[in-house]
Amino acid sequence: MTIRVAGSQIPVTLDVPGNLAAILRSIEAAADGGADILLTPEGSLSGYTHTFDQAAVEHALQEVRSFARKRRLGLALGTCFIESDGRCYDQLRFYGPDGSYLGFHSKTLTCGTLGVPSRGEIEHFSVAPLRTFTIKGIPCGGLVCNDMWANPGYTPMPDPHLSQKLSEAGARIVFHSVNGDRDGSSWSTESSWNYHQSNLELRARAGRLFIVTVDNCAPLDLPCASPGGVVGPEGTWLVRAPRQGEHVFHLDISLQLPVE
Repeated sequence: MTIRVAGSQIPVTLDVPGNLAAILRSIEAAADGGADILLTPEGSLSGYTHTFDQAAVEHALQEVRSFARKRRLGLALGTCFIESDGRCYDQLRFYGPDGSYLGFHSKTLTCGTLGVPSRGEIEHFSVAPLRTFTIKGIPCGGLVCNDMWANPGYTPMPDPHLSQKLSEAGARIVFHSVNGDRDGSSWSTESSWNYHQSNLELRARAGRLFIVTVDNCAPLDLPCASPGGVVGPEGTWLVRAPRQGEHVFHLDISLQLPVE
């Protein structure tokens, strides 16, 4: 079984119309490249914030969903969103190529200070149980940013090895949506980058997973904080995005699934 994945390294800001335009561009590029599903960065529609305009995001989401359905493209869409339970989630929302809504993964290792009480996004985003999604018959999972590497400087929570849990739940592909810190310093472009890269490689190999990952590329004059591309089950990169600027990549992933 083969699925063609795409990832969009696009700028993410607090401007919902600007974010919408970037997502629509990436849908066009992914569909033109024959992709079955497109991954976007963390908060790519709403902006990476809990203070977004929910009505504006809902309206933009309908436009994204309609355009993706028209192009027969599934989505792993990064956005913050207030669900019907009244709670705000930092999500990856999954849609099939027919526009059907499959559900969402919520960021689990939300960032916060190490003091008690912890301060930061941990105060604003809720968490839902880990789950998998079936896309073109393939079990898949979603993770958001720190969910993958559990950077101890960004969360007071212990590392539950979520990628491994998804592997144990049967996932073969993990879609990983990132919005990383960057300031152009050597720490950001070397130490932090290398930490993110090695974690992606190690966790793909440990879980025998394909990991599709994309980062926010804003501001455009700085390199991304985390690599974009696809890591295979051997822990090697099968496709890489450039370190800076807007880019959409594609890759065919072939899998042999057990016969039930």
